[in-house]
Amino acid sequence: MWAAAARRLGERLGRRGALLTLKGTIAVLYGYGQIVQPLPNPAGLHLLLKVMPIDAWGGVWIAVGVTALVCAWLPQRRDWPGFLAVWLIGSAWAMAYLVAWWPLDEYPRGWVPAAIFGAFGAVGLVAIGWDEPPRARQEPPREN
Repeated sequence: MWAAAARRLGERLGRRGALLTLKGTIAVLYGYGQIVQPLPNPAGLHLLLKVMPIDAWGGVWIAVGVTALVCAWLPQRRDWPGFLAVWLIGSAWAMAYLVAWWPLDEYPRGWVPAAIFGAFGAVGLVAIGWDEPPRARQEPPREN
């Protein structure tokens, strides 16, 4: 019973929806973490922190995550806002770390989180162009 329900949910969600669900969950948890227990050393985020405090950025991460989770259940080609939101927040954080590394030279390891957040967002750009594979047709059982 549970397996059949899980299979139906998986079919309804699809691969694009599954990816948005994972990305949305990560974004919500990351945002929640920034609100509840912010990074002890915000090195590399100084440019973003000039715009908003870290708890506000945590709220943005949560909003992005909720957007991705909602869009995960939309039909293919209507789910693009979720992918776009993930790309935008990942790009903002990647650029902040990248600029802190070079040219500002404020954070020598800034290239590491820049690559991580850049990849987090870029996966959404790749997946937005994917088509869901066609559903497998179930053939009637053969009679012996």
